Formats: sequence, structure tokens, C-alpha cells
Amino acid sequence: MVTGIVYHKKYLEHEQTPTHPERKERLAYTMDQLMEEGIFEDRDIKLIEPFMASEQDVLQVHTQEYVEFLKRESKKGGFIDWDTNIPVGVFEIALLAVGGAIKAADSVLNAEVDNAFAMIRPPGHHAKPYTGAGFCYFNNMAIMVKWLLKKFDRILILDWDAHHGDGTQEIFYNDNRVLYISTHQMPLYPGTGFPYEVGSGEGEGYTINVPLPPGTSDDGYMMVVDEIIEPVAIEFDPDFIAISAGQDNHFTDPITGLALTARGYAELMRRAVELSKKLCKGRLVAILEGGYSVEGALPYTNLGIIAAMAGKDLSCIREPKSYLDELKWRKKDAAVKKLRDNIEEVKKIHSKYWKCLRK
Repeated sequence: MVTGIVYHKKYLEHEQTPTHPERKERLAYTMDQLMEEGIFEDRDIKLIEPFMASEQDVLQVHTQEYVEFLKRESKKGGFIDWDTNIPVGVFEIALLAVGGAIKAADSVLNAEVDNAFAMIRPPGHHAKPYTGAGFCYFNNMAIMVKWLLKKFDRILILDWDAHHGDGTQEIFYNDNRVLYISTHQMPLYPGTGFPYEVGSGEGEGYTINVPLPPGTSDDGYMMVVDEIIEPVAIEFDPDFIAISAGQDNHFTDPITGLALTARGYAELMRRAVELSKKLCKGRLVAILEGGYSVEGALPYTNLGIIAAMAGKDLSCIREPKSYLDELKWRKKDAAVKKLRDNIEEVKKIHSKYWKCLRK
């Protein structure tokens, strides 16, 4: 197994403010950890340089008016919403992030690598056709999937970011070629992602939202994989699996309340890789979304994800012991019952669309 890692040092140049949650240390600390572990010396790891996407690529998802607005404001600095301002120069870096996502998919299709992880920023899954939001400017995932739809008929998007990917959902809400499955903390920004949001028109039934109560831990995520994600994915039978790999589910994340561990992340990715081998000849790309614990989580969750994608031994994936006390109070036993209720609600709603959920 050869895993591609898409990265460019220019991703570190984007910064809203030095103390903003989505700041350059998110990747800088990870790169330090990967180098310390000797990841880039491994024959099963290939470092891939992204290209800058064209405006035409972006216009497959975003409106001309929004693209022109972002380009104009990026020259002088501007504002989208209370947590998403427009730093000078972000337009070009956002295009490089989009290009990183497309390059990851292209590298898999051309058999340069077996799968790929696009370690890009700024993230994208809150961006809608007509605006950015939630630290996002262009929807990297959606643009990559639009690119893939020129080559394939069915794409599975698995979005495990702690925040619901409202932008990605909206873009594909009417499209039966894309199955969008999201697991996300609820309640939490952006306040969408209820089980009754199932898609519309031809896309009805192709949006599946599984809300997670605060305190959901590794076992809860595996429950969702076993009972919802895996059976529906098998029934959908995708040609390609694309993962919005948000890392803000970790128990040290400062702006969420979930309790996933680095080992849990590695196991999630291992299961996804197994699915891709079973269903679509191993074609899988992960794209970095959120994740704001720059020291306690990201270096270890990203390492776990890469190890799982490359088929490495995962038994030693873990955070430093100094962080584990935080897991004791973040993990909540009561979350299991609430999650069970949520899963049953999802099954009840989606049994109309998916035979595997009628059992």
C-alpha cells in the first residue's frame, strides 16, 4: 500500500489571526511530528505537491459572484462572518487547497498511489455555492467530487468532522450520484444535520445524518460504522470514497465536546480503507477539514490516519499519557443511550430508502 500525502508549505501562510482556532500550527505541528516519526522516509509514503486550481474548477460548485467577491476582498482584506474574515492573499491559498484535493484524487486515479490524504488548509465543508462560512472559503470536497463525477457514477462522501458539513450537504442535496453520510456532534455549529434532512428530488435518501451526543467515544463511532455507514455503503456500492476528515472529534479539542482518541481515528480510517478495497478497488481520498487541538490531537490523529491508510500496525497509535486525564471527564457513559436512540431514528427514517436498514 502506497499512501500519498498532499502538502505545500504555502498552506502555513494562511492565518486569520494568530489565536484563531484555524491557524497555521494545525499543520505545522503535524509536519513536525511526521518528520520526527520518519514518515517521509517510508517507501509506502509518497509526498505529493499540489497545484493551484483554476477558477473554472471552482465554478463547478461556486457562483461567479462569490468567486469575484472573494478575489476582490482578498486583495485588501475583508469579512464574511464573525469567525471567517478574509485575510489578504487567501484567494490564492484557497485555490491551492482546492488543487490539493483534486491532485489527491488524480494521483489515485493514475495509480501513482493507492490512496491519498490531502493535508490542506483552509478547510472547506461549510462553504456553500454563494458564500464561505465556518473558517471555509471554497468547498474543497465538493469541487473534488464534481471533478470525480466526470469519471464515475457514484461517490460516497463520509464526513466525520464534529461540525455538520452543511455546505457539502447543500451542494449535493438533490443528487443521487453522491451519497453524503455525516456524523457530527449535536447540538453544535452550524445547527444543521438532523436525521430528517434526507435530500430532495432525485437526491432523496442520499443524505444521511447521524447526530452524536457530547461525550461520544471510540465505541460509539464504531457502533455507527457497524450499523449505518458500512451496510449503507455496501448497498450504495460507490466507485470512489471521499472522506472529510475533521479532527475536532478528539477529546482534547477546545471547541467541541466529543471523546474520540487517536487510536479511534486510526480505526475509523482502517475500516474506511477496508470498505474501499471491497467496493471500489481501494480508491479513497481523505481531505483535512477541522481539528483545533494543535498539540494534544492533530499530530497524533493525523499520524493514525496516515498509518491506517498505508496499512501499518496501529497498536502504538496514541496520545501522550499527559492528556489522558482529560478523556476521563470528556467521555460520558450517558452518551451511549442517546446515540442508540439517534441510530434507531436514522434507521427508521432511512429504511424507506435502504434495504439494509429494514432488518
